[in-house]
Amino acid sequence: MKQISRRHFLRLSAMGVGAAVVSTGLLGCADRDSDDDNNVSFAQGVASGDPLADSVILWTRALPNDTDAVVTVDWEVATDSGFDDLIHNGSTTTDGSKDFTVKIDVQNLSSGTVYYYRFRANGTTSAEGTTKTLPEGSLEQAKLAVVSCANFPAGYFHAYGEIAALDDIDAVLHLGDYIYEYADGDYATEDAEALGRQFAAGNAGECIELDDYRNRYAHYRGDENLQALHRKQPFITIWDDHEVANDSWREGAENHNPEAGEGEYLDRKLAALQAWFEWMPVRPASEGDEEIIYRSFEFGDLLSLHMLDTRIIGRDEQIDYTDYQLDDYNAPDLARFNSDVQSSDRTLLGATQLNWLQTAMQTSSATWQVLGQQVLMGKLTLPVELQSQILDPNPDTLFPAFIELAGLKQRYIDGDVTLTQDEIKRVTTVVPYNLDAWDGYDGEREAIYATAKDSGKNLVVLAGDSHNAWANDLVNNNGDTVGVEFATASVSSPGLEEYLSLGDDLGVAGVTEGLLKTLADDLRYVNVAQRGFVITTFTPDEATSEWFFIDTVKSETYTLDDDRKQAMKTVAGTPELVLL
Repeated sequence: MKQISRRHFLRLSAMGVGAAVVSTGLLGCADRDSDDDNNVSFAQGVASGDPLADSVILWTRALPNDTDAVVTVDWEVATDSGFDDLIHNGSTTTDGSKDFTVKIDVQNLSSGTVYYYRFRANGTTSAEGTTKTLPEGSLEQAKLAVVSCANFPAGYFHAYGEIAALDDIDAVLHLGDYIYEYADGDYATEDAEALGRQFAAGNAGECIELDDYRNRYAHYRGDENLQALHRKQPFITIWDDHEVANDSWREGAENHNPEAGEGEYLDRKLAALQAWFEWMPVRPASEGDEEIIYRSFEFGDLLSLHMLDTRIIGRDEQIDYTDYQLDDYNAPDLARFNSDVQSSDRTLLGATQLNWLQTAMQTSSATWQVLGQQVLMGKLTLPVELQSQILDPNPDTLFPAFIELAGLKQRYIDGDVTLTQDEIKRVTTVVPYNLDAWDGYDGEREAIYATAKDSGKNLVVLAGDSHNAWANDLVNNNGDTVGVEFATASVSSPGLEEYLSLGDDLGVAGVTEGLLKTLADDLRYVNVAQRGFVITTFTPDEATSEWFFIDTVKSETYTLDDDRKQAMKTVAGTPELVLL
């Protein structure tokens, strides 16, 4: 990792970005006069996150009429909804330098316990929130809700509302793309006006400066479903690319152009991450902690949850297909391409984070080792001639190619001796579908697989980013299955149904899903067409994933699509997926 990255992240630490006030217990009653000329709004609600067995972060935003003012904010934490059994309180101040956000690190709590909290400022009381600390000791179950990729103009956040209605969730894992940086008129905004989900006039442009990102978070937090989920459950959150710019890497992004007046990427990145730390209920960046967000959460003896940063800190720039000639299995650049993809020098995590992860997995005694991270880890490889068409999709030729190659592949799987060598090479010469995922960084992926295999760990990877639901066996280059992957569909961002021009016909989607499962060796399940979320349940014996799908995000009226609901499990000690 280049030192410039470390130096810039230490700037965040020195600025005290996302600083939290420590609350250790009761501090007495606050009695202060109200300023009737400076009303305070808690319009963005309350939130909690980063739960540990004895502490949790509480968050709110106290916005005054006079934005030059300093606001005094009180907090209260109780064991009951009536706040009769008050166990924590205190006061702090906030101002425009923090975007009027407040974070409280509530400590000395009991494990596995539900708490109630609220804030007050200048005579106004916030909504009441509930949160929960992590359990300790021997556990029979832990249940996590998994979400990612919520594009406000693209559709309604029904997935958030559905999770908020559940009462048995231990935490919500948000795997990134909490916001999108695009301007009105850009990606996935074509229905925004009809849906009433346009950005405010002052925030309709692309997010580049600090105030742009701050205002975008404020707009998102006005969504009722998102507010409801934050009030109900603690979040464990990481960022992906759109918290900064599309296809971000350590020193740049696809959606950043200095020559178009967007300034230096590092300045934009620092502004974006400052806003993220201000608005997310996460522990702050601290001096010397240049890695920022990778961290572990322990759910008793049942699971160790390792949250990773595969996007901002250590990622090398993505390989670009356009730099290679890859038309078919005889393509002249195929060997060079494979060599680049498999290079052990390419990294998503960076050496420091990789070493931390390997040590954490090896030393954990929990039954399950769970990676909460952004991008697909399982191998999603397709015939090279098909991939060349996917890069510039034409439905008139792409789907006939899909069908032809899947037919050949099925014959190959069935051991058809009439297949020619040319036909066999057409379906066995494969390349990754998405070079922005772990498929573009195979050498480092193999290092993680080796750690899981050599240490005998039960590995479960949770992923977002792709906007579609997937389940993969995690298979190393020697053919050993070392774990499984459950990937969630997006909250609202469009997926393959749009990119491949599938339309709204779920029958067409079903056919496409069958073709993909035939062509991609390690793929066990996929939904290419719907938005939704995942509920993953861990017991000492099994890890089960349930995918829930929303029938539409384009209408305020919707239902869960029970016909497309799917569940899979893996059994401890046998890292293979079973369809339920």
